[in-house]
Amino acid sequence: MRKVMEVRQVDSLESMRAQALENGVEFIACQMSMDVMGIGREELLDEVSIGGVATYMNRADRANVNLFI
Repeated sequence: MRKVMEVRQVDSLESMRAQALENGVEFIACQMSMDVMGIGREELLDEVSIGGVATYMNRADRANVNLFI
């Protein structure tokens, strides 16, 4: 994936993440999904917060744009 991005002259994931943070993007990991997949807080990047459906719905309600993956 990184090679394809480089060939297509797309910024690296690290660069895009940094740009997103600079522009106020909030990254929220789903607690339930983390529990199901056995992912611990220590496996996430420092700038990622953890929330559930209520957190997501609250942020989505206040946002002009949101992305749910």
